[in-house]
Amino acid sequence: MADEQTPAETEANVTPLTINAQYIKDLSFEVPNSPSVFVEMQKNSPDINIDITVNARQLHENTFEVSLGVNASCKVGEETGFILELDYSGAFTLSVPDEHRQPVLMIECPRLLFPFARNIIADVTRDGGFPPVMLGMVDFVAMFQRQVEAQGAAAGQPATDDA
Repeated sequence: MADEQTPAETEANVTPLTINAQYIKDLSFEVPNSPSVFVEMQKNSPDINIDITVNARQLHENTFEVSLGVNASCKVGEETGFILELDYSGAFTLSVPDEHRQPVLMIECPRLLFPFARNIIADVTRDGGFPPVMLGMVDFVAMFQRQVEAQGAAAGQPATDDA
């Protein structure tokens, strides 16, 4: 009888977030103007633009795939230096109340994926002949808040500023 747990003890032992797998779903790196772009880099500094997106989809009852998308492009003078597209994903099992599901999927899961995606981008750009692109920290909370506000505006609801 000593092995039986009360419902409160059982609930306390449930892990709210489990990482089942992490993987590169898609990776593309192009240097369309090589080798001339490397000569151009001797004269001009690269100008790098980065766009980050987060998407989630349900796989099973409590299992979700969260995808961290990173698109980076580099211009050197008038030439395209590189085009990088990375879709780094993870499969997560959630044991959280429904009202917490979206924030966990769109904030906590990407936070766990980000260091690995950051490393891949640095390695690929370095291995491609460019200085490694070292992404700074990303504010996934602000990204999520902007998404919620945009969805509210699209639904015709006024955006609220709770800050």
